[in-house]
Amino acid sequence: MRPPTGAIVGVGEVLWDLLPSGRQLGGAPFNFVFHCHQLGHPAVIVSRVGRDDLGREIRASLRERQLNDAYLQDDPERATGTVRVGIGAGGQPEFTITEDVAYDHLSPESRWDTLFGQSVAVCFGTLVQRYAIGRSAVQIALSLARNALKICDINLRQEFYDRATVEASLHACRWVKLNDSELTVLQSLLQLPYEQPSATLRDLRHRFHIELACMTRGEQGCFIQTEDEEIVIPGEQVQVVDTVGAGDAFTAGLLVKTLEGCSIVEAATFANRLAARVAAAAGGTPRIERADLEG
Repeated sequence: MRPPTGAIVGVGEVLWDLLPSGRQLGGAPFNFVFHCHQLGHPAVIVSRVGRDDLGREIRASLRERQLNDAYLQDDPERATGTVRVGIGAGGQPEFTITEDVAYDHLSPESRWDTLFGQSVAVCFGTLVQRYAIGRSAVQIALSLARNALKICDINLRQEFYDRATVEASLHACRWVKLNDSELTVLQSLLQLPYEQPSATLRDLRHRFHIELACMTRGEQGCFIQTEDEEIVIPGEQVQVVDTVGAGDAFTAGLLVKTLEGCSIVEAATFANRLAARVAAAAGGTPRIERADLEG
């Protein structure tokens, strides 16, 4: 496949989630790309897999989903990423993430100039930046994406983040997405005020010059803040199977509807509905018909 012009790009990890129900393709940037693609927008994952059976199966899975695998690098030395996922109370995932795997060694390529230079949006997180080579690759990708909407889905995982990486990521983005527990972590990590979420997010946005901050709150919905408005969208009631990938789906839905010219309220309502549908299924990438979400 040739890279689509004006694509949405997810840069970071693609991996196998090892769930109690079985193995599922995952990784936050990949989940985001999958849902953007499923919603009808050209989307590309930029990542790295091992030259092993799991890596070959990832490529085959992407092609089966009609996703572009051209920007998956091959690592001849390191294994494809895996995450053991336990499901706790309320369907909340508990991650055990394998270290020093292929995506940790994502490296810039000359063809990134065109892909990122023509991208309309780029989404990234902190996990792929846990090693210096990954941090450098993300920084280069973002510098090439001069005209793109840059979204940091903070995705704080285990001990795989530090203040410097978080601050650099926040300085680099225009939108930030996080959940309520991550906001609590950032309050301590960045010395944000321990006040109502509205005041804390306002301080975060002003400190890092962020246009839009979105906090997801699981079954309680989401809270979105810009300089001009604050929006609270109540949660959708579903029977939760697990919440793996629900936040990634939310980010995809919010972006896609915004790119299509919808208001933030309309986009967030749609994104909430999509996230709920994902939480009602196993894994982060269930197949969902867009028509079932509209209205």
